[in-house]
Amino acid sequence: MSVAEDIGGIKDAGPWIEKASPGYTVLVDEKHTVATLYGMINVPMAVWIDESGKIARPNEVAFIDNRYKALHGIDAQPYLTGLLDWLDKGDKSIYAMNSDQLREHLNQFTPQNLLADANFKMAQYLVSAGHARDAIAYFKAAQSLRPDDWNYKRNAWLFADPDKDYGTNFGKEVKALNGKPYYPAPDLPKAPSSNPRPPE
Repeated sequence: MSVAEDIGGIKDAGPWIEKASPGYTVLVDEKHTVATLYGMINVPMAVWIDESGKIARPNEVAFIDNRYKALHGIDAQPYLTGLLDWLDKGDKSIYAMNSDQLREHLNQFTPQNLLADANFKMAQYLVSAGHARDAIAYFKAAQSLRPDDWNYKRNAWLFADPDKDYGTNFGKEVKALNGKPYYPAPDLPKAPSSNPRPPE
C-alpha cells in the first residue's frame, strides 16, 4: 500500500496516481495522519508492517530504483535486498528490528515535535477552510519547531510565494544543508546481495 501525503487531496495527487497506474492500493492523506502517526518527515518513506500489524522497520527513506541517485546519493539496492529478505523470512530476517531497536528509532515524538505537528495541522485546517494567508504563521511555526521536516516545507510553499512569504525556497533550503544528506540513508545491516541491480 502507498499513501500520498498531500493537502491538495485527490485534486493534486490524483493525476500522478493515474499516470503511475499502480496495481496496489493507494490512499490520499490530506491531513497527513500517516506522517504524524509514523513520524515521517519526507517522501518517499516506508514502514514495514506484517500481517498481524506489527512494525518490523520504522519509517525510513525507501527508493525502489536509482533514477534519482545522482541527486541524493543513496543506492536503492540494499533497501530492496532487505525488503525481499523480510518478505521471505518475516521476523527471522536480519532486517527486521527487535523491540529495543524499534524503540530507539521511534523516539521522534518529543513535546517540541508534537507542538510542530499541532501548528502544521492548524495550518492545514486554515488552508482547507480557504484561509491560506492566515495559515502562513502556523506553517512557519511548524517549520521553526521542526526544521528537518521537509513535508512541512513543501506543503506550506504550495499555498504561498516561498521567497516572498518565507524568505526561502526549495533550492535555497537544499543548498543550506551544506553537505548534510537530504535523505538520511536507511540503517540497514550489511549483508551480501544476490538480487539484480535496480534499474538506473
